[in-house]
Amino acid sequence: MQSSKNRAELCYPFIHETSVLCDFEVVTDEWCTLIGMAVSATAPELADLRADLEQAQPLAFHVNGSIRGRLAVEESDVQWALARLQHYLDELGPRQHLFVLPRGTAPVPQLHQARSAAKKAIRALVRVEQEGRPVPDVLPRLCNVLCNLFFVMTLVVNLRRGVQEVGFVSKSYGG
Repeated sequence: MQSSKNRAELCYPFIHETSVLCDFEVVTDEWCTLIGMAVSATAPELADLRADLEQAQPLAFHVNGSIRGRLAVEESDVQWALARLQHYLDELGPRQHLFVLPRGTAPVPQLHQARSAAKKAIRALVRVEQEGRPVPDVLPRLCNVLCNLFFVMTLVVNLRRGVQEVGFVSKSYGG
């Protein structure tokens, strides 16, 4: 498949590549969009979460270009995400270890979608490295922390709203 020379017929310059790198970039583009959906769905009473999501959203695009282009993610970004994760874990207390069915009202579904997209980005990074491209360690670290942060945010939203999550016990892995 050849790219059209007409720019209007080309959504992304690398869209016809066969490498996993392009797939990674498409996944992180979706991830950034899903974080934006979570931002838009976050009510005023959750201003702290909204501010954190607004800071996290551009990080997804920085992750996006950090392999093909210049590395745009720093250790300070990972440390910020870790600090915000710990902040919300502290708020949760004993609820922090719950494995739950993804339910709740906005922005909970959007946060679960962003969490899932972060996992897809991590898996794509595994394949990018497998194809022989070096993947700076900071990229999967940040993606993993943000994935965890989005999950914990869902628990915080439900806690603040008095919503009881539906716990999930796996029949496959349970004791």
